Amino acid sequence: MRSTDRFLTTHTGSLPRPADLIRMMFAKEEGVPVDPSALDARIRSAVAEVVSKQVGAGVDLVNDGEMSKPSYATYVKDRLDGFGGQSHPLQYRDLVEFPEMAARVFGDPGRSRRRTPACNGPISVRDPQAARRDADNLKSAVGRQAGFLTAASPGVISLFFHNDHYPSHEAYLFAIAEAMRQEYETIAAAGFVLQVDCPDLGMGRHIQFADLGLEQFRKMARLHIDALNHALARVPPEQARVHLCWGNYEGPHHHDVPLADIIDVVFTARPSGISFEASNPRHAHEWRVFEHVKLPDDKVLIPGVLDSTTNFIEHPDLVAERIGRYARLVGRERVVAGTDCGFGTWVGQAAVVPDIVWAKLASMAEGARRATKEFFLLFQPASNCVPGWSRSITSGAWSEGTGLPLRASRSISAHTTRSATGAVTSRWSMRMPKFLWKLPAR
Repeated sequence: MRSTDRFLTTHTGSLPRPADLIRMMFAKEEGVPVDPSALDARIRSAVAEVVSKQVGAGVDLVNDGEMSKPSYATYVKDRLDGFGGQSHPLQYRDLVEFPEMAARVFGDPGRSRRRTPACNGPISVRDPQAARRDADNLKSAVGRQAGFLTAASPGVISLFFHNDHYPSHEAYLFAIAEAMRQEYETIAAAGFVLQVDCPDLGMGRHIQFADLGLEQFRKMARLHIDALNHALARVPPEQARVHLCWGNYEGPHHHDVPLADIIDVVFTARPSGISFEASNPRHAHEWRVFEHVKLPDDKVLIPGVLDSTTNFIEHPDLVAERIGRYARLVGRERVVAGTDCGFGTWVGQAAVVPDIVWAKLASMAEGARRATKEFFLLFQPASNCVPGWSRSITSGAWSEGTGLPLRASRSISAHTTRSATGAVTSRWSMRMPKFLWKLPAR
């Protein structure tokens, strides 16, 4: 996921589905007989179509758009045994105070049709070939393009599917982890990056564990990550990423747990990539967390630079600015541009018009190119780098030996003296590279 010559782009996973596929999947969810062969064939062709659109928009790390899934989490009921109980409605703490908004959120065509039967028996794998079909569909569509596939985390499965069988939440989590291990390893073995969706680490605070205090919630989050790490024991960390989310819906979100309160816990997850919301109005300011929190050496950030709940098309300069904020703090090679969340979280979800989704992704790609010019192309080390000190400069700043622009407050300091006659003299010192630099050829 690291790049040494430019900023890569990706997204969170779900993308707009074709209208005819939506109708087929609605029918399946509602118990209407659907020809399995016809559904599989349409999913396969839809994957080819959505990959082509991602490539056309300039996305570097593409996926299948979750074409085979009714949602990023509830699909597991079709792949695992043990979920045959009654559904338990979820209550969003931030929506309790705003019933009109709650009616709008839960009236969404996708959410209103989701099926979340409780766990009422031992969990086991029912369809071991499902993940393989997803991998095969993506492999046939991507060619040489880098790809990823998503899968639900044990924690988010426990959030949506109430436990009516296992004696404790911990036992339930680890039973899910054992069953999901096969899907995780299948995706990795196919050569794709595995994204494990973990909204339970964010959204779980105001839904699943709304009655707990912060420290109690952090304890539960650690338990969820323990179960996840158990399931990922045989997946290379560099081939996996987690997605942290507070709920992909337009709402108040005033009970979202701050990133600063959970980021240290998230760091303990095995995957090297961390995807998270970073552009919506509730979380756009949290880039400042990394002014005070050191990113572990083995981690890569995938901040959302597009809001997945609005039809505004972000300006490329804003995208570049958002990328730059993180690059200045953690290093340019440790930032991948992403999206806050998915654009088709549930089959039939239509928060963002499909054509605008592709325009937003294209704007992200252009923003990444503009950020690349600033951080990778503006200053390049000379081909014959020689030890010594660079020539003096009048503006800008460099980090020692890397060419990465830094904030002036970190790299430039002033020393002022006053003579006996009252004249003021200022000397400026600057942290400089250990080798000479040259501007790229124009």
